[in-house]
Amino acid sequence: MNIISWNVNGIRAIVKKDFFESVNNMAPDILCLQETKAQDHEVKEALLPLTNYHKYYNSAEKKGYSGTALLSKNKPIEIINDMGFAQHDAEGRVICAEYSKFYLVNVYVPNSGQKLERLKYRKKWDIDFLNYLKNLEKTKPVIVCGDFNVAHQPIDLKNDKSNYNKMAGYTQIEIDGMGNMINAGFVDTFRYLHPDEVAYTYWSYRFNARARNTGWRIDYFLISKSIVDNIKSVKILSDFYGSDHCPIRLETDI
Repeated sequence: MNIISWNVNGIRAIVKKDFFESVNNMAPDILCLQETKAQDHEVKEALLPLTNYHKYYNSAEKKGYSGTALLSKNKPIEIINDMGFAQHDAEGRVICAEYSKFYLVNVYVPNSGQKLERLKYRKKWDIDFLNYLKNLEKTKPVIVCGDFNVAHQPIDLKNDKSNYNKMAGYTQIEIDGMGNMINAGFVDTFRYLHPDEVAYTYWSYRFNARARNTGWRIDYFLISKSIVDNIKSVKILSDFYGSDHCPIRLETDI
């Protein structure tokens, strides 16, 4: 099974680029998209050319903001949007697809903001999201993918020292939030298979960051420890453009 996760930074913008060609080249069985920045009907219309998928959307109440989508060649047993926490469920950040042997959770984790104004909220989100995942895991293993808006270790961003506790995505609170997920039994699949590889999934549009490879690894596949032997490969697909993030791929035989 080939699962692709991609923060598209606006579905209506990326489909005007080489998005469909990219999807055809990646040939995912399941495609998880984050930051669609559109309402459900707009996402549906944008994705019309992808005819061989069952499609599911979770848009924010606020127009042009956040949002997730999940496309699957095989129809899931059930789709559940959101975590069930009123304070978190207005921004379209979570889609859970249940399959026979696992849950797949597509997530767009909140950004703490340029001035870290949402950092306190982000801390609460991380706690509640981990509890949500562990509750799912009581029934069957979990694969969770998406934009987690955190670089977990110094190797995961270009300028770790200058960004530490100053920039959203690399504060100790956010680092601890990811650490708590790892400590709770979720495996960072890329780092599990590539412990020393420097690779990024996000580059700012400013300062020619992508050409200079001044990036961050903030997009992840985390999986339950019980299915770690089912991982076949994890790749960061940095040759695909159209967003300030690149897609990531998990191949598994579960």
